[in-house]
Order: sequence, then structure tokens, then C-alpha cells
Amino acid sequence: MIVLDYQDRRPIYEQIADKFQTLILKGVLEENAQMPSVRKLAMDLAINPNTIQRAYMLLESQGYIYPIKGRGNFVSSRRAFVDEEKRQFFVEFDSLVHHGLDIGVAQPELAEHIGRIYEEGKQ
Repeated sequence: MIVLDYQDRRPIYEQIADKFQTLILKGVLEENAQMPSVRKLAMDLAINPNTIQRAYMLLESQGYIYPIKGRGNFVSSRRAFVDEEKRQFFVEFDSLVHHGLDIGVAQPELAEHIGRIYEEGKQ
């Protein structure tokens, strides 16, 4: 489920948090699903439990998970996160499209490129 990249310059706890964010946004981890325990995940990844705890604290502060005392951490509703991620995506996309217009990327060329990306994503 979680694969760490030791060549990545980001701290390991950020990598873990990012991987879980992606899993939550894609719906792989469903709403109210229990997260792996800190101890088990630390053993599976062969890292310090404090690193996992730090990643979970980050996810909690961002609203991706919520704790239940004595039971563990659970996945929050993803609807608000998906909407916010889409909003941010379109802000960035709009900026890129405007940059493309500035450098002469034609609409058919952009549409073809987007279509190719979507086709590759289906495979």
C-alpha cells in the first residue's frame, strides 16, 4: 500500500501522509475505514513509530483522518477534499492553458494531448 522513496528529499512522514492522501482522494480508503495502527505500519515499513505518528498528526491536522480514543484513526469524509483538490487543479490548469496560449499551443493540440493522457490512464 505504501512504498517509500528514500531518494526523495521530502521527510518520510510527509511521503507517508501524501500516499495516504492519494489513497483517500481516490477512494481506495473509504470513509470511516480504520487506518493501519501506528505500530503495525511502522513494522511493515521498518521505520520508527514516531514517524508514522507524525504523518498521522499531519493527516489529522489537514482533516483527512480523525482519531477515536482507544480505537485508532479513521478516514474522514473525502467529499470536501475532492472538491478542494479539483478546485486547486483547475486553478493550476487554467494557468498552464494561459501559458500554452502565450507560447502558441493550439486548442486541437491541447485537446489531443489531454485525450492521450486520459487513454493512458485507462490502461
